[in-house]
Amino acid sequence: MTTEIINIGDELLIGQVINTNASWMAEQLNLAGFRVNQVSVIRDDREHILAAMAEAESRAEIVLISGGIGPTRDDITKHTMCEFFNTQLVFNMDAYHDVEEIFARRGYPVTELNRQQAELPENCLSIENKLGTARGMWFEKERDGGGKTIFVSMPGVPFEMKAMMTGHIIPWLKKTFQTPFIYHKTMLTQGIGESFLAAQIDDWEKALPGHIKLAYLPQPGIVRLRLTGTGKEEQIIRQQVDDEINKLESLIREYIFGFDGDTLEESIGQFLKERNATLATAESCTGGYIAHLITSVPGSSVYFKGSLVAYSNEIKKNILGVLPESLQKYGAVSKEVVSEMAIAAQTMFDVDYAIATSGIAGPDGGTADKPVGTTWIAIATPEEVFAKQFTFGDSRDRNIRRTALQALNMLRKKLIM
Repeated sequence: MTTEIINIGDELLIGQVINTNASWMAEQLNLAGFRVNQVSVIRDDREHILAAMAEAESRAEIVLISGGIGPTRDDITKHTMCEFFNTQLVFNMDAYHDVEEIFARRGYPVTELNRQQAELPENCLSIENKLGTARGMWFEKERDGGGKTIFVSMPGVPFEMKAMMTGHIIPWLKKTFQTPFIYHKTMLTQGIGESFLAAQIDDWEKALPGHIKLAYLPQPGIVRLRLTGTGKEEQIIRQQVDDEINKLESLIREYIFGFDGDTLEESIGQFLKERNATLATAESCTGGYIAHLITSVPGSSVYFKGSLVAYSNEIKKNILGVLPESLQKYGAVSKEVVSEMAIAAQTMFDVDYAIATSGIAGPDGGTADKPVGTTWIAIATPEEVFAKQFTFGDSRDRNIRRTALQALNMLRKKLIM
C-alpha cells in the first residue's frame, strides 16, 4: 500500500522540536507491511495543509497526519479538514465525556477551549484518545480515478500519537488492506569501511533473490547491513533471509560484533562476565567516553572497576607513571605512551584487561607527522599489551566516537580468541 506521512507544526520547521514522530511512524508502518513513499513537514497554515493533502491524495492510498489538533487557536487542522472533506464540526458527546474524565483526574474544570476538543468533523470516524483531549479522525475519500484514500489525523504529542497508532490505527489499516510480510535482519560490523565492505561482499550481494534487499547503513565507527525480505509466507521469508545472513557471516566474520539492537559495550560486558574478568580504562583523547559506553550497560559494575581521564601530560606522568622520556622522545600520541598508559591502568585498578587511548581529536593540534585524527589505542591483557595506530579524520566528535568503538572492538576480538 502506498502510504504518506504529513507532520504539521511550525516548531518542526524552525528546528525547535526534532521530528521523531515521522521516524517512529514510518518504522511501525513498515513492520506492519505498509510502504511509506514520502514524508512531508508543513506549517500550521490552512493553504499548506490543503495543498499537502491534495497532493498526497493523488499519490497515496493512506495518508497519516500528525499535529495541529490541540485546543489552542494555532491548531487549525480540524477546521481545515472540514473544508477539505466538505463537512462541518459537530459536538461529540463521547469525546466530551473523555475530556471531562481527563480533567477530573487532574483536578481541573473543563474550559471552553477544551470543550471544543469534543467538536469533530461530521463525516469522520473518531478515534479515542485516553491519554489526551484530542481525538483522532479517520476519513475515507473517493478518488477521481477510482479507489479511495484513507486520511487519518492524530495529535502531534508523541505518546498520544503512539498509543493511537498501535491501539487503533495500524490494526484498522491491516483489516482494511492485505499487506505482505516484511522481515528485517541487521548485521552490525566494525573495523571496515562501507566501500571496502561492499567490495568484499559484492558477489554475494549480486546473487541475492529479487525479494530480498540489502541496505548499507553507515555511522561513525560502524556499518550496519540490513537485509529485508518481503513476501506472503512468513516462515519462508524468515528462513530465506536467515540463510542469506549465514552466507554473509561466513564472508565477513571477523568484522561482525552483533545483530539488530546489539551494542559493542553489551557484547564486551557479556564476555567479561562469562570469564569472571574485569576491565578499566585510561583515556586521553576520548575523555572518558569509553567508560561512559561501558557503564551505560546495566550491571556493568560487576566487571568494570573504573577509569582515569589522563588528558594532560602531567596526569599521564604523575598519576599513571608514564615515563617522561617516553613523552619527550615519542610524544603523547605514540605506541610507547599509550602502551604504558594501558599497563598502568591495569595495575592501578587491579584488573584483567585495560584500554588506553591517546590521539589528536581536533580540530587543532595536528602536525605533518601526526595529522588530526591520528590515534593510538592499546589493550593490556593478562598475557600481553598490544597497540595499534589509526587515522580517523578531521571531525572531533566522529574521532572520539570512532576511537571508542575501535577500542571496544579490539578488546572484543581479544576476548573471543
